[in-house]
Amino acid sequence: MLDRLRSLFSERSHKRQLQHWQDDAKSARSMSLSELRNLRRKANQIKRRIDTVNHIAISRLTLPVIGSKAIRKPARTEWAHRPEAWSGPVEPIGVAAITSKTRIGSELTIFHDCRNSELSLRQVRNTREEDLAPFGIRMDVFNFDGSFLSLAIEMPPESVQGLKRSHLLRLNMIVESERPQEMFARLNLRHGPNTEQIVRELDLGSRELWVEFDLFYTQFNENRGGSMWIDLIFEGPSMNQVVIRDITLIRKPRANI
Repeated sequence: MLDRLRSLFSERSHKRQLQHWQDDAKSARSMSLSELRNLRRKANQIKRRIDTVNHIAISRLTLPVIGSKAIRKPARTEWAHRPEAWSGPVEPIGVAAITSKTRIGSELTIFHDCRNSELSLRQVRNTREEDLAPFGIRMDVFNFDGSFLSLAIEMPPESVQGLKRSHLLRLNMIVESERPQEMFARLNLRHGPNTEQIVRELDLGSRELWVEFDLFYTQFNENRGGSMWIDLIFEGPSMNQVVIRDITLIRKPRANI
C-alpha cells in the first residue's frame, strides 16, 4: 500500500513539473532578459541530470547486457577472460590528445612517442545482434609523428595461476578499421625477474581474427608465474580509425605431439 502511495505522489509530482516547464516554455518569448537568463540556468541544471539518466539508461537497456560473461569457447577451454574495457563501463570513457601512459580504467594503457599527440581513445557501446561484448574501444589517429603506438592490456592474477608450458593461449578479436592497418599482438609473461615475449601478426583481412601463443617454445618458469599482459601494436596508424569491438583471451591445453 505504501509503495502504491509513493508511486502515485511521484507521478503527480512529475506531471506538475511537466506542466510547470510547459508554461515556462510558452512565456519564454515574452519574459524579461534577466528572467530568461535565470530560466536558462535552471533548465541547464536539469538537462545535465537528464543527460546522465539517459546515458545510464541507454547503456543498461541496450543489448548485449553490461557485465555479460558470454564468450565463445573452443573445446577443452580451461579459462577465458574479457578485459574490463570491453565488459563494463570504465573511467574515463574517453580521452583526446592522449599523452603516453594514459590509463583507461584499471587495465588498459596507451603508449606512444608522439611529440604532438593527435590521438583519441573512447569506449563505445556495442549494439549489434552478433556482438557478445557490451563495449568496444575506438581509437582515432590523425597526424602521427611518432615511431610506435601500442595498447597494453593487463590480465588478472588468475591468468597465470596454474599456467604451464603445456598450455596454448588464444587471443580472439573483432576489429574494424577505416583503412588497412598493420597490427601485432605481443604476449608478455613475467616469471620472477624475467619476461617471456611472443609476437604474432594479426591478419586484418577479416573482421573476426585470432592468434595463438604456444608456451611450449618459451622458457616460462611454471613455478614463478607473476603477471601477464597483451600489447596491441599498430604500424603506420596515421589518419585512421580503429574500433576493437571485442577481445578475449582463452587458455587450453596444447595437443600432445
